[in-house]
Amino acid sequence: MELLKKVKEGIKPLDREIMEEASARVDNLTKPLGSLGRLEGMAVRLCGITGCLKPDLGKKALIVMAADNGVYSEGVAAYPQQVTALIAKAMVDGTAGAGVFAGMQGVRVKVIDIGMKEPLEYGSIINRRIMAGTANMAEGPAMTRNQAVQAIETGIQAVFEAVADGSQIVATGEVGIGNTTTSSAVLAVLEGLNPVETTGKGAGLGHSGLEAKVKVVERAIRINKPDPGDAIDVIGKVGGLDIAGMAGIYLGAAYSRIPVVVDGFISSVAALAAARINPLSLEYMFPSHISDEKAGKLVLERLGLKPYLDLEMRLGEGSGAVLGLNIIEAAAGMIAGMKTFDEMGIKK
Repeated sequence: MELLKKVKEGIKPLDREIMEEASARVDNLTKPLGSLGRLEGMAVRLCGITGCLKPDLGKKALIVMAADNGVYSEGVAAYPQQVTALIAKAMVDGTAGAGVFAGMQGVRVKVIDIGMKEPLEYGSIINRRIMAGTANMAEGPAMTRNQAVQAIETGIQAVFEAVADGSQIVATGEVGIGNTTTSSAVLAVLEGLNPVETTGKGAGLGHSGLEAKVKVVERAIRINKPDPGDAIDVIGKVGGLDIAGMAGIYLGAAYSRIPVVVDGFISSVAALAAARINPLSLEYMFPSHISDEKAGKLVLERLGLKPYLDLEMRLGEGSGAVLGLNIIEAAAGMIAGMKTFDEMGIKK
């Protein structure tokens, strides 16, 4: 709790003074005014985050939270729960989707076992287990408040470690069968929405499976009565360890003054939770893509984030966030590498 309190209170606004300088520089780069579109605003925000007129993003890291969800027992997933561990292994081997993309771009992958059902000693998977998967939220709270806080602090600490290792930008990822169900519940509560609006087919449920999934989300909310004004209470009662861990990543990145990239639906719900804990954390977030999951567009709209890619993806894992890193790097390269008309000796 002390770490979360320190980070929550220590997040500062962006450097508006340097953003004004950056905006003036962008407008004077050797190009028609506004011709690089949204890259220009991204570059200005990167300057405000880093406090540097020529931001160097340097090393990049994808932090993946791996966890199991007790709500799986309600039949809300199309795949067996063992898939969580299998994908976690494939992630560190570089053979899962996000792992492949990360390997192509030199992004370091940190997979954290924050609460898979069975302990997994494999490769470089980092053991930060809080519990052996959450409890079934359709029967009672998924976890205690203390466990939710511990999971958030695990995400914060993961960012601190990445920064100490040289990372200057992080992307968020997750692995966990059943986590579209928990995300749908968290979004419904935080935004006061009907679960019908927030619940999709996830990894491939049919129509009847989706109807049953909606009823599970409705039951979980009815039984647990999470407080929509308390994001930690919501995560603890109807969320997951991976959502909590990713919320911590956003808060840790904002505290560390580094940009953080939002992935798909589950990652976006975690971003929403982080923004409720401290709204300033939103200033440090960059969306990557619009998830093809049912409420993928909705949650980004509620966050006020406009995605950069629309590839009809819904894999999760951090796959879209890793692809989005290229665009953010391009924005940083633009303001750092391009010369102004003045520097070229050209009078406009």
